[in-house]
Amino acid sequence: MRIIFVPIQVTCYNKFTVESARLEQQLKTLPASPGVYLFKDREDKVIYVGKAANLSNRVKSYFGVPTNLSTKSQQLVAKMCDFEFIVTNSEQEALILECNMIKKYRPRYNVRLKDNKTFPYLKITIDEDWPGVYITRRFRKDGASYFGPFASAGSVRKTLRLIKKIFPFRSCTKSIDGKDKRPCLNYYIHRCLGPCIGAVSKQEYREVINQAILFLEGKQELVLRELRNKMKASTLQLQFEKAASLRDQIWAIEKVLEGQKIAITLRGEQDIIALARNEGQAYVEVFFVRNNKLIGRDHFIMEGSGGEESSYIMTSFVKQYYASAPYIPPLILLQYPVDERSVLCEWLKEQRDGRVKLQVPQQGGKKQLVDIVAENADKGLQLAQAKEINPQAITTSLRELKDRLKLPRLPLRIECYDISDIQGALAVGSMVVLEKGLPKPAHYRRFRIKMVDGANDYAMIQETLRRRFKRGMAGESTWVIIPDLVLIDGGRGQLNAALKVRRELGVNSIPMASLAKGNEDVFMPGEPKPIAIPKDSPALHLLQRARDEAHRFAISYHQKLRHKESTASALDGVPVIGPKRKKALLKRFSSIEVIKEASQEELGQTEGMTLALAKKVKEYL
Repeated sequence: MRIIFVPIQVTCYNKFTVESARLEQQLKTLPASPGVYLFKDREDKVIYVGKAANLSNRVKSYFGVPTNLSTKSQQLVAKMCDFEFIVTNSEQEALILECNMIKKYRPRYNVRLKDNKTFPYLKITIDEDWPGVYITRRFRKDGASYFGPFASAGSVRKTLRLIKKIFPFRSCTKSIDGKDKRPCLNYYIHRCLGPCIGAVSKQEYREVINQAILFLEGKQELVLRELRNKMKASTLQLQFEKAASLRDQIWAIEKVLEGQKIAITLRGEQDIIALARNEGQAYVEVFFVRNNKLIGRDHFIMEGSGGEESSYIMTSFVKQYYASAPYIPPLILLQYPVDERSVLCEWLKEQRDGRVKLQVPQQGGKKQLVDIVAENADKGLQLAQAKEINPQAITTSLRELKDRLKLPRLPLRIECYDISDIQGALAVGSMVVLEKGLPKPAHYRRFRIKMVDGANDYAMIQETLRRRFKRGMAGESTWVIIPDLVLIDGGRGQLNAALKVRRELGVNSIPMASLAKGNEDVFMPGEPKPIAIPKDSPALHLLQRARDEAHRFAISYHQKLRHKESTASALDGVPVIGPKRKKALLKRFSSIEVIKEASQEELGQTEGMTLALAKKVKEYL
């Protein structure tokens, strides 16, 4: 790449006409060549990076009639006090350089991928004797296979957990010589083949890694065909345990494939990209189709998109995302057309080493698919906005909530209640608190339902509220704090049950409401119909956050009780195992099934255990 770096000092330009002959002379030095230009502010900070097929024409266009510029460009020129440019051989080279400069400087006036420096990848070290699968934030051409980039660490961890459940590759980084005396726990729960103890050959292990790669590439049918053949061969050889393990693998993959089905017929390999936007940022949704299946999806945030056309935002995303993507499909479906499509296609062709088509479908199955992705982007943006914690936005939400529900005062303290049970068994109630719109975990409370038999949601709500307000009337600790709004998870029936407790205890001054799942209807006492609150209302988002947090808190307590009951029923019957030993065993082995799989020696090495005790545990279980 031939690069000429030319800094040009200009007078700080705070009007929209060229004011000095000196500046005019400096602008005349701009070449009619492709390249990249950088605008800087008074503090010499890069505030914008642009690409041009003709540097002279492009940069001079900023200094013409101000009304010909967008509002954002006018603001940019008003802040610009200096500029530099870099000449390149071609527009493709300029595009690459522009992506690198945006990534390096993250200029304020560019549309840019949020935190794109640290996007994670899945890395499979196929060049090693015993390959591993790891999460990394550095994409290098080092012979390994990379998958991504993913939008967040949560996205890549979810994918890693999925393939780890299906393919028993190693997750350690230790040096493998096959001479270890004992394997780790993953071996006993069938999550690793045990190369550390020599339990598997390099060829057999390599087959598992190859299957994981095919799975990530969307070629699950090939993996299934191979596993079915192996299962059949194992059955013929009377290796029934191995056949059962392969059967479980097949079932796990088939379950994933079932979740990848979509109503529209998918063909080949393609990415589908659509976006939704608000005033300051854009939410970009990407669906990944490989081998005629939807194998995954992810979303990305584009900052600095205010005032920009949707096509410009789409162009910026395509350039920045595929600049670091390890794989580019031959077809990319877009919701909006991109600028300089031919240049982008040529650049993508060089990146992929093969033809790439950028298409904006107008009808048919492809258009339906883009519409589905666009709808997901819109829902994702709504959810992201609902999760944002902004003091000014919270104040606005509280005021709107007060007005829409006709509350006597600003709901600075909102208590939300939910019930979790399975057919009445292990029923629990939860109380979460939002104080000034923010969660107050220190005031969260959990209730084990004691007085209700069977599945009676109304009675459980009443028991929870009765116990809460009786403690408050008794002057106990934080229970004495009077809420500005009590929110019940449910519909009209749940609200009426709560109102009965309010009348019974004489706390009629406390406002109550309920929020029903599905249509997200809000019910108030004395109102025959649900309160009309727009679906995009900040007030409704605040109620949804409270309801979802109460549901999460109730579910977590319910699951804890179920786990405790399931473990207690097995270990509590062992005469020699008390609470401390039971806790030590569960801490080390995590579940009864793993304890059953563990050897007598491993159980004996647990804190508080001996080989004699371990033998009795094994015999009992």
